[in-house]
Amino acid sequence: MSRMPHADQPGQSDTSQESVILGVDTHKDAHVAAAVTVRGALLGQRRFPATAAGYQQLLDWGRGLGTVARAGVECISSYGIALTRHLQAAGVIVLEINQPDKAQRRRRGKTDAIDAEAAAHAVLSGRATAVAKTGDGPVEMVRMFKMAKDSAIKSRAQAINQLKAVLVRAEPVLRESLTGLSNPRLIRRCADLDPAAPATTSAAAVYTLRSLARRILGLSEEIDDLTTQITAAITTCHPALLDCYGVGPDTAAALLITAGDNPERLRSEASFAALYGASPIQASSGKTERHRLNRGGDRQANSALEPYRVR
Repeated sequence: MSRMPHADQPGQSDTSQESVILGVDTHKDAHVAAAVTVRGALLGQRRFPATAAGYQQLLDWGRGLGTVARAGVECISSYGIALTRHLQAAGVIVLEINQPDKAQRRRRGKTDAIDAEAAAHAVLSGRATAVAKTGDGPVEMVRMFKMAKDSAIKSRAQAINQLKAVLVRAEPVLRESLTGLSNPRLIRRCADLDPAAPATTSAAAVYTLRSLARRILGLSEEIDDLTTQITAAITTCHPALLDCYGVGPDTAAALLITAGDNPERLRSEASFAALYGASPIQASSGKTERHRLNRGGDRQANSALEPYRVR
């Protein structure tokens, strides 16, 4: 029977000076926390609102049970990012919880309280070892700019395809007047079309072409502006990266986003290679001894490294 996340459950002994490990299952509106001792005994479970006051209440609750040194937090890249920042600012080492223990989930079932306790035990057992990104510096700025830029690029490609689809079905006179133009010239020409009231299909085509072309131009300006912002942010934190041969703003952004604002969390070349999906993994069987490349890690960062892979 699962434990309710609202009621504290006392430990077997006085834990006022004992180290406490927190585990947190994060959600949009509330987070469920569990506290365990260094011996694995469950001290309590509670639910807290996902607000600034709730984050402090969670930390105070944990410290009321003992000395909080480490915490395992789920969904660090989304619902757990603000809590992670709060805990790190308070001196707590936050470890990222990527996947639940599936065998344990089959045995115990699933509730938020169970997931929170499992997160704490993942830290205690050493299964969770990845230190969370801080997400509060120039690299976080790059991540947001890059996300907006990728969205704008996708929208622009969609708008270009829609413009050409409208042009294929347009009246011959209009279609032939725009045939043979390169994409930039075609978009400029369509943006300069003089639309009449769209009372006929021909007029509606002209109106739509003009609208799509102007959208494309606006998205292009947005993409250029975001590229400028990405370049400025990278120059602030790691200017030498842009001086490397073949490394532009997008490649540098992919590499930095994966490393985060606290790259010191990558303690060795091996951890760097594993994070970027470039580490060798044993794939031996019987008398055959061989290795293969890691298919895990961040795939966008791995793609950024692809041109530099030794063949």
